[in-house]
Amino acid sequence: MQHRPTSGGAAIANNVHTRPEPARFSVLPAEQQLQCSGDWTILALHAVEPALQRLQLSPGRWLLSTAPVQRMDSAGALLLNQLMQRLQNAGVELVPHQVPADHLALLELTRSRPGGLPAPHQPPGPLVRLGRLTLDLLRQGFQLLAFLGQGTLQAQPLLLQPQRIRWRQVAAEIQRAGAAAVPIIGLLMFLVGVVIAYQGGLPLQRYGASIFIVELVAMTILREMGPLITAIIVAGRTGSSYTAEIGTMQVTEEVAALRTMGIAPFEILVLPKLIALLVALPLLTVFADCLGLLGGMLAAQSLLGIGIHTFLERLPAQLPNSTLWVGMVKTPVFAAIITLVGCFHGFRVRGSAEEVGRATTASVVLSIFLVIVADALFSIVFNIFEL
Repeated sequence: MQHRPTSGGAAIANNVHTRPEPARFSVLPAEQQLQCSGDWTILALHAVEPALQRLQLSPGRWLLSTAPVQRMDSAGALLLNQLMQRLQNAGVELVPHQVPADHLALLELTRSRPGGLPAPHQPPGPLVRLGRLTLDLLRQGFQLLAFLGQGTLQAQPLLLQPQRIRWRQVAAEIQRAGAAAVPIIGLLMFLVGVVIAYQGGLPLQRYGASIFIVELVAMTILREMGPLITAIIVAGRTGSSYTAEIGTMQVTEEVAALRTMGIAPFEILVLPKLIALLVALPLLTVFADCLGLLGGMLAAQSLLGIGIHTFLERLPAQLPNSTLWVGMVKTPVFAAIITLVGCFHGFRVRGSAEEVGRATTASVVLSIFLVIVADALFSIVFNIFEL
């Protein structure tokens, strides 16, 4: 028997079965409460069973809460009954509190069952783990595509009626994602320009080609480092905040409340962020390019004696205009990836605040990975068209 609780509101992305979450418990002395979470199924109990056998509580009345448990089967209920019996013999009364009705039914069903807990399965081998990981990644990819498609369908009427878009919220998101990120991006790109000039200037000086430091710094920053590093910083700083914000709203059922009032969550929670980042990321990239070139110029002047005037004269003379636009073309794609991945993981949050942290980490990792993959694909396409 297995229990699968339903959420307060269905997320945009479909919630499908994934590999079991380990069963966990926490002792809350202030509330005299034992709280269970995770999956209390036969495949997820091998780690928690030894800890429960060592658990000692002070004599008295304690409350048992299984509300955060995502799934429970008869093996999990049997283990809880064994725990309750052992604690009762030690003078501890463990009273069900905030226990869903189906969990209570399982506890009653297994209370009179003789025998012990079935032996857990052996840990899967490396090949099995690799297969599960591959299936999880494929499933997550399909869910992300479904989220993108459903979001596109919901955004189409709004784009045809711009007056329905919440422009004040868009402006606030531009402030949060763009203006607030200027200091860290500027400082980092300035230092990147200095590093590129120093690392590339010494070999060029050795061969008497110091003047080519201009092309080296400009092409590296304008084509690659400026857009890529800016996108990575925004993914870690802004994309994670998108996931945390929406994930917290999922936990507190605010997203379900929006649907109850007939408001599409995509209209309020996703579209303003997407529009804001599509505006902010290109502007941040231009700012990052300028600071990177400034750092390269100052380093070239101090290391190689190439003056700022010479640097600025050679810059437009030796580099085509496409050098800047090749980098700028990437930024809307990076912005869409960061926003959609961040919001997608936010809508997938279920359960407790711990799930919010886990989803935020997964969001940042996936965003940075997809940004780098997209940058590599852009490089291949630009090379084919000789840009």
